[in-house]
Amino acid sequence: MAKPKIPRTVWALGLVSLFMDLSSEIIHGLLPLFLTVTLGTSVALVGLIDGVAEATASISKIFSGWLSDRWGRRRPLILLGYGLAALTKPLFPLAGSAGVVLGARFADRIGKGLRGAPRDALIADVTPPEIRGRAFGLRQAMDTAGAFVGPLLAVALMLLLANDIRAVFWFAAVPAALAVLCVLVGVEDPPRAPGAAPPPIRIAELKGLGPSFWRVTGIGIVFTLARFSEAFLVLRAAGEGLPLALAPLVLVAMSLVYGLGAYPAGVAADAGRTRGLFVWGLCALIAADALLAWGRGLAMIFAGIGLWGAHMALTQGLLGKLVADSAPARLRGSAFGLFNLATGLAMLFASLLAGLLWDHAGPAATFAAGGGFAGVALLLLLVSRRA
Repeated sequence: MAKPKIPRTVWALGLVSLFMDLSSEIIHGLLPLFLTVTLGTSVALVGLIDGVAEATASISKIFSGWLSDRWGRRRPLILLGYGLAALTKPLFPLAGSAGVVLGARFADRIGKGLRGAPRDALIADVTPPEIRGRAFGLRQAMDTAGAFVGPLLAVALMLLLANDIRAVFWFAAVPAALAVLCVLVGVEDPPRAPGAAPPPIRIAELKGLGPSFWRVTGIGIVFTLARFSEAFLVLRAAGEGLPLALAPLVLVAMSLVYGLGAYPAGVAADAGRTRGLFVWGLCALIAADALLAWGRGLAMIFAGIGLWGAHMALTQGLLGKLVADSAPARLRGSAFGLFNLATGLAMLFASLLAGLLWDHAGPAATFAAGGGFAGVALLLLLVSRRA
């Protein structure tokens, strides 16, 4: 029997993600060096800014997910989130201090938080269960295609504009506006029966999220503790001699592997190969951390960056599918919100710890600690096989 087709709304959300990630990665590929070189901040502050930004997004997701469940509509919050993110893009080239960058990242991540849980819940709403892995993998692959093209465009603009980072940042506003346009014309909530309205969701009802959901959330926390912000990949390559204008190539390399692997990993997830994907994902992350901690020369550093992307491809779409499968349909937005809150707080801790280790003990200590967390996660996963 033929598999159902991936719905039009999933393709539209994939395009939205592609354009917004293209916009964001033009900035993020250069932002760590903009902070440390242009504005003179410490690496610990870079980690703090990234950690606070991602934690903000995660905290926002719990409210947006619950609201989308309560209203029975996902699209308005998705539109609001992408619209707010688009409005923040001009703040980056105008920034004269780390505080302004933090404010811009804070607002941008609130936008991400507003859209993230409703978007993932909408994908689950419109997609048959038997192809959810493919649907999440497709959106992740298109998102990562933007993350691949954005840094390449940043490199070209840096060469064209004589390393003027602020001038490059201005170009990020164009694909952000296209992302908002795609939401307006291509994203729709599933139709309701005439006269039907969803009953309001009360906070107390979230107790209905069962043990399987909390197990998935626990797995997500452990994985996130082992994986801090990609800003540290950019700084590691720069420290090994990568020129300023070519710094975005770090995200290009990571995103290429991530994008190519995300959809096949989704297909494997639909086939029930969950444990194997997690095990191989952790093995890839441990190998990446080892190369990034002790590798010498850009070839070894970029090999580690590629393995980092492989870890993301194997695990991130799978976690989204597992959250969707483990939550009741009417609590799906709230479930994604809670999951992202937990993993976002773990990301804040991991990024802050990574920055402090970098400043006080060097980059090898940062990546060795990440590899240690990943090793513990792998051991727990293997030991739990009998449970």
